Amino acid sequence: MCNCCSSNNHSHNYDEQNIFLPKEAKIVRAVQATATERHFTLRMASGEKMKFDPGQILEVSLFGFGEIPIGLASSPTRENTFDIVIRTVGRVSTAINKLNEGDSLFIRGPLGRGFDLNLLRNHNILVIAGGIGLCPTRSLIQYIMDRRSEFKKFSLFYGAKDPSQQMFLEDLANWRKSNDVDFHETVDRGSDDWKGNTGVITTLFKKSSITPDTKVIICGPPIMFKFVIAELDKIGVARKDVYVDLERRMKCGVGKCGHCQINDKYVCVDGPVFSFDEIQNLEEAI
Repeated sequence: MCNCCSSNNHSHNYDEQNIFLPKEAKIVRAVQATATERHFTLRMASGEKMKFDPGQILEVSLFGFGEIPIGLASSPTRENTFDIVIRTVGRVSTAINKLNEGDSLFIRGPLGRGFDLNLLRNHNILVIAGGIGLCPTRSLIQYIMDRRSEFKKFSLFYGAKDPSQQMFLEDLANWRKSNDVDFHETVDRGSDDWKGNTGVITTLFKKSSITPDTKVIICGPPIMFKFVIAELDKIGVARKDVYVDLERRMKCGVGKCGHCQINDKYVCVDGPVFSFDEIQNLEEAI
């Protein structure tokens, strides 16, 4: 058991004996999600099922180029495949995003602390996702939708810069017409054919009735957090009931390199999911 688990009374869903050993995964589907993001559906080359918790991460590598940490973008309730979305920003991501169906890449994990589902069950849930923050939260969203009877009211706020940068268009279409989720979306800048809300993500609070007993999950650009927290404070949601998914700064994924360290916290080991009251006083956490 790692230090994080022994001190925080939880366990990670991974095989520690193989934590440094990359395993081959086959690409079964690859689509260009936006101009800069590529959506991969993967299957383990060995045929084994990937066991993970929503909110956990993978270290994804391509031999000769390197390794990057990526949040899982699908639920463990789904079939023997799993999804990741990679934004083209550097040498490794550029190389990986040139791969197609039938190609291989390599993964370590799952790693980190995901969402504690026992704390979320039988509660009202609000997921607030901004930009590419929809990718790691999609794992939890799918889980809730697949096990809908285990949760009370489920609300989802999603914001993007403009319609061309919206992720998972098929999912969005399904959520718009679903009775299982109170779904609201917005864009910062509309277009000629955009019929939805235009404005920052906090404008969506006016479109839904969020109660103080709601468990809230936030993932998105850092500038979004303080404004969302201010709205939640107005409603009376306790900060211990607000969970943030911090997916920046990570590198090794196992707490060895110190790249993601914030005071005494390692994002890749103690997180990437934290309750807001755990990190609200840590400088540079958000």
